[in-house]
Amino acid sequence: MDKKFMYGIGAVKFGEKTLGYIEKGSWDWGGSKPEKVDVEAEQVVGAPVLTLVTKNGTIAPTFNLIQLDYENLQLALGGTLVGTTGAYTGWKAPTDLVELRGKCEIVLKSGQTVTIPSATLMANLGGKLTLTEVSKIECQLTVNAPGDGSAPYEVSDTKAAGGAGDHGK
Repeated sequence: MDKKFMYGIGAVKFGEKTLGYIEKGSWDWGGSKPEKVDVEAEQVVGAPVLTLVTKNGTIAPTFNLIQLDYENLQLALGGTLVGTTGAYTGWKAPTDLVELRGKCEIVLKSGQTVTIPSATLMANLGGKLTLTEVSKIECQLTVNAPGDGSAPYEVSDTKAAGGAGDHGK
């Protein structure tokens, strides 16, 4: 694979679990551009004499989860599973405020993995109930600064075990 390009969602993992299918075309890196302040001088026309960088660019991925089995509902929205492990019969929405935080990995088909050591997952049930479209969980990841001062996210070669084809739970 040519690792000069990044493309294709192979798997999205949150915490220790792999999310199900992501809707085609729904992944957006989001975020914001770097912020700066230009310092200008009266004696210099046409360009700043100094540019002060005040904030790095960020990512804030959004995507739609379309595989709505009970485990994915609980993973993305919180709440409670009904039934026994491996044979769940339902899901109940949370009754308290939900804060889902953990490590997130986005395994790409191009051979890289984007790792976010500390992320917050916010989601809601969305889409439509029709015979031509599926309901979805509309997800947004917020990249948080890791407590140990390390990078907020990184891109690296995907390790062979649990690679791009791993969609299991």
